[in-house]
Amino acid sequence: MGEGGAPDAKREFLELGRLAGKFPAARSLRDGVTSEISVWCSNDYLGMGQHPLVLAATREALDEYGAGSGGSRNIGGTNHYHVLLEKELADLHGKADALLFTSGYTANDGALTVLAGLPEKCVVFSDEMNHASIIDGLRHSGAEKRIFRHNDTAHLEELISATDPDRPKMIVMESVYSMGGDVAPLAEIARIAREHGAMTFLDEVHAVGMYGPEGAGIAAGLGIADEFTVIMGTLAKGFGTTGGYIAGPAELVDAVRGLSRPFIFTTALPPAVAAGALAAVRHLRTSEEERDRLRENARLTHRLLRERGIPFLSDGSHIVSIFVGDDALARRISALLLARHGIYVQAINAPSVRVGQEILRSAPGAVHEPAEVEGFVTALDGIWRELGVPRAQGPHGSPGTDA
Repeated sequence: MGEGGAPDAKREFLELGRLAGKFPAARSLRDGVTSEISVWCSNDYLGMGQHPLVLAATREALDEYGAGSGGSRNIGGTNHYHVLLEKELADLHGKADALLFTSGYTANDGALTVLAGLPEKCVVFSDEMNHASIIDGLRHSGAEKRIFRHNDTAHLEELISATDPDRPKMIVMESVYSMGGDVAPLAEIARIAREHGAMTFLDEVHAVGMYGPEGAGIAAGLGIADEFTVIMGTLAKGFGTTGGYIAGPAELVDAVRGLSRPFIFTTALPPAVAAGALAAVRHLRTSEEERDRLRENARLTHRLLRERGIPFLSDGSHIVSIFVGDDALARRISALLLARHGIYVQAINAPSVRVGQEILRSAPGAVHEPAEVEGFVTALDGIWRELGVPRAQGPHGSPGTDA
């Protein structure tokens, strides 16, 4: 996400293997010793990466078509599952067309490079906390960029009002922000875009599958999805597989299809991955069970953290970012949770967050049981007490604030 300095220590990765049918359980290899742990920071929020329907669809396509796609979409790589999935995603978002990418990152980079770069003298208004893939896509587009303060619609309106009304304009934002877990004021942004004739590009990666009717996202939940020109999403979070996509007007999607370098020059998603993703999307369009469990666990986590004075950034979504504010301390808490309790929640430092804004980014998902949520917060509380970590003085937020 936004700009940040380099971390003070080497970035390390925990080797783990999620156990099919038992997630959030995973097998971890540390110092030559294998143990079973519980994962609390996965983006597979609904557990669809382990869902029997998804696994069955993946196996069937694997047996029929093999492991790979065979090439880029232009050169022998377009499979019937790609076509079916794009149609399903376009229908999910109520758009004319959709286009698959190999990741959410390449979807943002590849689409924005074209969509912001094609209109002559386009001015792009981008939230300061937008993801790195959005930042890169806008850089590659060559469009003039103006940054508005995070979720500050007054600042956005001030910037766009000061711009030549005849110039093409685009507003780019996320619906749910990946590090803070806060939700954008989409209705107000839609109004500003409408009044100033601006195109909108909405990143819903942390919302698709989890929010709105049939899992279509935050904008759809507000009944304003049609006010956002292009909706971008991922298959790697709520839908539990991998890949990214855009959905929007046919002429814009076709422009990206014909000009986007990350799309044209990348090997297509394996058919088995597309088949699994299609099964996930179709299931979540008809099932509320997973979304209900996700909401209940998020609310329970927020309540328990609040009762214990453990600071967190936002109660607006399922992403529960526990505020620490110190890199070494965040790493220490993460290590103690793993060593003592078998709980894995990753410490997040720069450049994912700014220096001094370090967090434990937890995501209690649909796969966790309420008793597990209580155990997670109890473990945190004990470590908070032992290490003397500051408590929140307000309902949530960083220590000493009422945010």
